[in-house]
Amino acid sequence: MRAARLIKMVLLLQSRPAMTAAELARELEVSERTVTRDAQALSEAGVPVYADRGRAGGYRLVGGYRTRLTGLHRGEAEALFLSGVPGALREMGLEDAASAAQLKVSAALLPSLRDASRTAAQRFHLDAPNWFKEPKTPTLLPAVADAVWDDRRVVARYRRGEDEVVRELEPYGLVLKAGVWYLCARVAGGGSFRVYRIDRFTAVDPGEERFEREPEFELPAFWEERAEQFARSILRARVVVRLSPDGVRALPYALDSLSAREALADAEEPDAEGWVTVALPVESEEVAHTQLTALGAEVEVLAPEGLRERFAGDALRLAGLYHPGHHPRDGA
Repeated sequence: MRAARLIKMVLLLQSRPAMTAAELARELEVSERTVTRDAQALSEAGVPVYADRGRAGGYRLVGGYRTRLTGLHRGEAEALFLSGVPGALREMGLEDAASAAQLKVSAALLPSLRDASRTAAQRFHLDAPNWFKEPKTPTLLPAVADAVWDDRRVVARYRRGEDEVVRELEPYGLVLKAGVWYLCARVAGGGSFRVYRIDRFTAVDPGEERFEREPEFELPAFWEERAEQFARSILRARVVVRLSPDGVRALPYALDSLSAREALADAEEPDAEGWVTVALPVESEEVAHTQLTALGAEVEVLAPEGLRERFAGDALRLAGLYHPGHHPRDGA
């Protein structure tokens, strides 16, 4: 375990001019004290790790030191071939480049590892789109992807409601979410970062001007924050329900899973029958009606009264449809 950590520490320092103890501790998932001990161990082993003291200090490798500890074992080689998503690469127009890169990597591997791409593909496959939805590749996606790779500003025209809006954007990154492509971009001229659906672009004109990326911008962290903000922003209404034990288990699959789990964590203790009373954030009463209907008799709506009356009406209609004296040929 420690040997692998020391190798990783050397490779991290080799890939960057310098790193602070806090940065290394975060990357290696250890304490700063452990980083100090590891740096001392590397120095004693002949690896020229130098520590700069002071607030702006950190660790670095001296004299352009390069390690040869870059060989891959089988698990690492197979994981490497899992890093690409074939469908997404194809949609961005990068399939040929990815194929060529994989051939070059395969050729550089030891003979015993050259089947890594085949063994990985036999075991893992990522199918991004949702069930029962025909994925459609946005026509302008390759042009946007090129601009993202080259850090080139684009003038984009996109649909916003009934109108079309033109914006000059600095495209930072692309995200594929449930079969839908999104662009994370900054409005040119120091504007805010925003998220755009690629299929709503009607025109994209990549210019020759490049922009300087914010060095602190991290696409995964930005997307996670915006996705959570979006999910919470649409949950403007509130309903109170009773859930059976089966209803509790099914709730995260019927509603937004994060909000459902948070609501269940704040719920009261189960009653004598094992039912739990929960206050749920929802998009609207109409949406809640559709979502909670999937739970059938495992949920009872307590509030608001209008939603409870709607479910009571559903129950009466269902009872009429399935009454022993009713036959489908009789009509409603």
